[in-house]
Amino acid sequence: MKEARQRDNRDIEARPDVLVYTGAPLSRHLDLVGPVSATVRVRTDTGHADLFVRLCDVDAAGVSRNVTDGILRLPPGSEGVVAAEIELHPTGYRFMRGHRLRVQVAGGAFPRFARNHGTGEPVGQAVRTRPTRFEIFLDGSWLMLPVLGAS
Repeated sequence: MKEARQRDNRDIEARPDVLVYTGAPLSRHLDLVGPVSATVRVRTDTGHADLFVRLCDVDAAGVSRNVTDGILRLPPGSEGVVAAEIELHPTGYRFMRGHRLRVQVAGGAFPRFARNHGTGEPVGQAVRTRPTRFEIFLDGSWLMLPVLGAS
């Protein structure tokens, strides 16, 4: 079993099936305490898909380390554009001044989470796999952060 800790995410972020959004360097420390969530407007071509979101801390050297993440199995038959609400694990974390926030969006995180085979078959009984195409819409997508001291 792997140790639970922050890891360098740059290899994951270089993959063609992972979208990465990076903010500007912080002008001051940013403290987060509590629940984190993301709303992602998405359309898939199968109606059977997972959506994984991870928040990372990027230091001055460009090393990206995981802070928190979460996954949502879209309701079966999700067609058209849907606003997927993903709950990430609650966190208590300080982003240091000069660091950047980074968000990863992907269609899964195997082997951390079970694969979605894209067919609607139950995970433990699936015998077929169907690739899923995702279209992510930035307009109407956001990350909700529990900033300590914010009103």
